[in-house]
Amino acid sequence: MGRTDHTKKPSSFVLPDLVSHCTYKLEYNVHGDDVAKQSVNWLDTNCPDLNSKQRRALHGLQAGELTAFCYNTAEKERLRVVSDFMNYLFHLDNISDGMMTRETDVLANVVMNAFWHPEKYYPTKEHPEELNPGKLARDFWSRCVKDCGPGAASRFKETMALFFESVNIQARARDQGDVPDLESYIDVRRDTSGCKPCWALIEYALDIDLPDYVVEHPVIEALNQYTNDLVTWSNDIFSYNVEQSRGDTHNMIVILMKYHDHNLQSAVDYVGNLCAETIDSFQKHKGLVPSWGPEVDDMVVRYIQGLQDWIVGSLHWSFQTHRYFGTRGMTVKKNRVVRLLPLRKKRSKKSN
Repeated sequence: MGRTDHTKKPSSFVLPDLVSHCTYKLEYNVHGDDVAKQSVNWLDTNCPDLNSKQRRALHGLQAGELTAFCYNTAEKERLRVVSDFMNYLFHLDNISDGMMTRETDVLANVVMNAFWHPEKYYPTKEHPEELNPGKLARDFWSRCVKDCGPGAASRFKETMALFFESVNIQARARDQGDVPDLESYIDVRRDTSGCKPCWALIEYALDIDLPDYVVEHPVIEALNQYTNDLVTWSNDIFSYNVEQSRGDTHNMIVILMKYHDHNLQSAVDYVGNLCAETIDSFQKHKGLVPSWGPEVDDMVVRYIQGLQDWIVGSLHWSFQTHRYFGTRGMTVKKNRVVRLLPLRKKRSKKSN
């Protein structure tokens, strides 16, 4: 037999079978399809600067369908609000990719202005008129905050601020051409994922407002983090192919290959094992939740179900959206083979 050439660049990799490992029941909101159409049209209509390719990507994203999987018991009006945020969150992710640090600062200030002052725009010296990302945020948040509990609203704003802080750190690393170590990456990635604000919206979608002493309990914090880690790390696997084709390095697989002597497949397997362990840890910690009395316990049970719906919903949706595997998602879901895309040619910067 011939010797295997380990230096040869792979042409494909095999996904871990996380869908089979996750045995939670997949549910879909009865209003999901109608709301998804309304929501994607909301963002499409209110983003006049999108080109035709970006509009196709927006509709292929199917963020509304993700919302219907993950908030499957929400009533229609609340589902629409959350769906608008999900479309908006992916939009923020898209426009922040490639931004310099200074530009992410501007984006953060504009958006957080809307979240802290939903009633009207407070002009700044740099931006006397509100930029479009702020207008979209204000549109969504002004509808959300009127029915959102004060605790959930506060958690949403605080975690959105953390999101922008982490995006700024990511932009700074990109500016400097740095690839962080694994520990630093995980710390930042838990916020760049944008999951934490989505957990606050579980409360909004269910029309509950968890007491601070519940949210701050170690078991609830652990369940939040396990869900975040599963969604985030599985996303690193699913998004790796597209990201490597454009030279992105904000991905655990890249770090494992750069610093931990992994090849592509062993890095994917390593992250897959982390994801499986995270699902197992989530299930274990569900049995460790204390009791706070019937009324609070009912809210906690529903909230944890919301986290569980995110785990199973995000896994299945990742093959439905066109964001990671194009129109081949169902085929990839079945055979789990991902063929690497070629590196894109970088466009030369226009001279001023």
